[in-house]
Amino acid sequence: MAAGQGGKPAAPRSVLFLCGMNAVRSPTAELLARRILPRDTYVASAGVRRGERDPFVDAVLAESGLSLGERQPQALDEMEDDYFDLIVTLAPEAHHRALELTRSLAVDVEYWPTPDPTVATGTREQIMASYRDMRDRLARRVAERFGAAAPA
Repeated sequence: MAAGQGGKPAAPRSVLFLCGMNAVRSPTAELLARRILPRDTYVASAGVRRGERDPFVDAVLAESGLSLGERQPQALDEMEDDYFDLIVTLAPEAHHRALELTRSLAVDVEYWPTPDPTVATGTREQIMASYRDMRDRLARRVAERFGAAAPA
């Protein structure tokens, strides 16, 4: 991908965030990226397989003024559009799947290892803290990677 201002890669025209089940990390990253990328950038998310909607994700997104609305998790194989300039993978299995796609598609792949908050245990507040940490890590990564492309 060509370099943009300040040596950062230029903003892609289409981005896919890919994780294991499209229930936690990838939909969070999708919404965070939509917030700062230009409106004409196509942003989507999917999972290697389809998971179930996670109420903790809804709660931490609401704290940031974001909502998934009626959106449900989807698997990569269910997507109508499968061409992207950039696939950002958030879990090892997603990264392996994206690398398989590079055999037949010209696509850049970036791996952003992101801890899975669903493994957290303890009180509701301790679990929420794990989800907040995931959201905040992704928000920083999205801002670092796409911040220069944010509309004025």
